[in-house]
Amino acid sequence: MVSIKDIAKKAGVSISTVSYALNGNPKVTEETSNRILAVAKELNYVPNAAARNLKKRETKIVGAFLTDFDGAFYGELLQGIKEVANKKGYDLIVCSGAQSHRLLPERMIDGAIVLDASFPSDELLQYANRGHKLVVLDRELNHPHINQVLLDNKAGATLAMEYLIEAGHRKIYVVTGPDASFDSMQRLQAVRQAVERHQPLEYIPIQGDFNKAAGQAAAEQILSEYTEPAAVFCLNDEMAIGLYNAIKETNYVIGQHIHIIGFDNIELTHYTTPRLSTIDYSKRKWGALAAEQLIKLISEEEVEHERIYVSLVQGDSVHPVIKDSNSK
Repeated sequence: MVSIKDIAKKAGVSISTVSYALNGNPKVTEETSNRILAVAKELNYVPNAAARNLKKRETKIVGAFLTDFDGAFYGELLQGIKEVANKKGYDLIVCSGAQSHRLLPERMIDGAIVLDASFPSDELLQYANRGHKLVVLDRELNHPHINQVLLDNKAGATLAMEYLIEAGHRKIYVVTGPDASFDSMQRLQAVRQAVERHQPLEYIPIQGDFNKAAGQAAAEQILSEYTEPAAVFCLNDEMAIGLYNAIKETNYVIGQHIHIIGFDNIELTHYTTPRLSTIDYSKRKWGALAAEQLIKLISEEEVEHERIYVSLVQGDSVHPVIKDSNSK
């Protein structure tokens, strides 16, 4: 890691002069200060707050970077991270937003788990190049300091589509997630592959945003176009619940007119009537495995990329298709 001693050597000045320049002290002329700052930038120097306070440059803190904290999904994931981190002697900081990224270069945390589509991959690679240890849950990055613990999105989406198709559905709406979401892109890719395998099939994508409001908006479109029983694959359960609730307020019957499957098996789906079909996996296990891999990286142990496997939960929100002779 670059130190002020390295900057002083390259700039041909004393260490104290570098310190003054970096801290904006007027003792250094503007010309000298500009030269030192240019060298610091060239060498990718960043302040190391932890190193100033800890000889071993360890904080025993790990970070989790999330897009947001909304919805039931994040609680289980974070609990899995926290349990393993605490067991290994680490505390956990959960953060979101660009300003929090500086925790890494300033070494206020020993490593990070990233599930944040707004965190640029090139920035993560820059940190990895500087020796920071990272585990990513939402992208594929090849670097010795980055480990991938990815959900098997394609397998899950394939299970959902095959389930609907085997039930005889030939008209399938798919409510997607945000454009930048790795999970949504992976699931949508598997959807399109399933559609290609099972032609003729009417496939209608609807742009969503992984929240209940997107599911409610999708319900409006689907019901306005209703001519015969249709199936809907929501790429997460939050949208499926929003869709579900909107349809329950009409005369249409879930599992008869509209057949729904989601993805995530959040706790709320267990209490829907009829029970929502969905794709299941352990959020807590995902978080726990991510924490285990990160701590191995920090400890300089060998790690391999991991995958979280999924399964199908069959509910009464999907039934074999029966043509509605009294279509609305």
